[in-house]
Amino acid sequence: MPEFQSRFKEIQRRVPIDEHNFSIQFDETKCKNCTLCRRTCAATQTVMDYYYLPSTNDMPICVHCGQCAAVCPFGAITEVSDVDKVKAAIADPSKVVMIQTAPAVRVGLGEAFGMDPGTFVEGKMVAALKKLGADYVFDTDFGADLTIMEEAMELLHRLQSEEIPIPQFTSCCPAWVEFLETYYPDLMPHLSSTKSPISILSAVMKTWFVKQQNLDPKDVVIVDVAPCTAKKAEIRRPELNASAAYWNQEDLRDTDISITTRELAEWIKSEGIDFDQLEDDHFDKVFGESTGGGRIFGNSGGVMEAALRAAYYFFTGRKAPADFIPFEPVRGLEGVKKATVVFGHFVIHVAAISGLGNARKFLDELVAAGNFEDYSFIEVMACPGGCIGGGGQPKVKLPQVKKVQQARMDSLYKSDVEAEYKASWENPEIQDLYKQFLGEPLSETAEMMLHTYFTDRSDDLGEMKHVTPVTNPMSPSYKPPVDAPADADKKE
Repeated sequence: MPEFQSRFKEIQRRVPIDEHNFSIQFDETKCKNCTLCRRTCAATQTVMDYYYLPSTNDMPICVHCGQCAAVCPFGAITEVSDVDKVKAAIADPSKVVMIQTAPAVRVGLGEAFGMDPGTFVEGKMVAALKKLGADYVFDTDFGADLTIMEEAMELLHRLQSEEIPIPQFTSCCPAWVEFLETYYPDLMPHLSSTKSPISILSAVMKTWFVKQQNLDPKDVVIVDVAPCTAKKAEIRRPELNASAAYWNQEDLRDTDISITTRELAEWIKSEGIDFDQLEDDHFDKVFGESTGGGRIFGNSGGVMEAALRAAYYFFTGRKAPADFIPFEPVRGLEGVKKATVVFGHFVIHVAAISGLGNARKFLDELVAAGNFEDYSFIEVMACPGGCIGGGGQPKVKLPQVKKVQQARMDSLYKSDVEAEYKASWENPEIQDLYKQFLGEPLSETAEMMLHTYFTDRSDDLGEMKHVTPVTNPMSPSYKPPVDAPADADKKE
């Protein structure tokens, strides 16, 4: 049998990145083979150690989390820039450009302009986007509130049903979803069918809002600004096209372009905008109101806490008590946080996890112990610390990572404290949207607009579907059989 020759060089030292990757790209001329990207992918995220290039026909497995780009100190791995696409849309007089911004962007963007980590720059961010030419600037926090309305109601249905399995996993992190689809497809029924906040808001923007404004949907370009490189892959998922079905136009996508916090910062700089001197502006109304629950989505544990605030109300008809806000057991930078929650006659166990390596270990231990259903609700974020540590955030030197992530996290929680409304169901714009368009959570219209489905991707692993690093020839911890050459299957 001929020896396998990979098209990728130095795969024992760096992450192999396919040239058609939607999210991240690699410049070999800048790489110093420092191994940081490989160690992050293999050890922190446990992706690279669980596939083998001969098995995958020389196609790297990637969940698009971008953590390799976040740790690369030489700029060899970066996100695929889509700023030029946004500029082209703005320059086209026939296009209406609507931009939405995720919660974690406003506590990371300022760092690119020399501000202290965690500086809350929402007003300047909105002002910059309008100065750059956006026709509308909306708040993804509104989409987070909408996500919670559906996800919290879905959780209650699961708790009261013998047919829908528990625990319910969150589904707002596209890298986590792709990770589960690839490595744990049998657990897909546990994923909440609710779309991510960006996907939810885009669907409503390109249907209900476009109709309200008497716009032609084919002339509307929806852009998201996210701390996340995985959004570039998520927006291309074929099922995220509710607007196509609504308008009976097959070529419509709900979200057209996704850019990262870093891309936005570079765009602002390239246009010569003095970010520090911008006067605060405000999100456009209709999708400009948010609650504290929506604001904390960018933190690991934030989705969990927001969902519990809403679920408590849906079940009891009363606001969540004081010990729910803040719900300290799911706050912080720990990779795995566990808690017990009581509301009504339900006593439920929950967990909030960040980092895919932590998720893998947690799931494997839970399944092995045979007590999988002891948990009712599990939040997973692919990036350490949650979206505040996303692969598209301003880069941070490794010794400062925890400090910076904590500052960003604290800033979002401070925003929650200052919010007039704490729980998603209290958002008056959310209430109006249900009255005018969606009906109620989990209604037929809500299912069509706000929910999705998932795909088994385990075949992408080839024959390595069920391997561990010990048996994977690509892994540094691999030990070849005693009758095999020491470098068997490792040559490029």
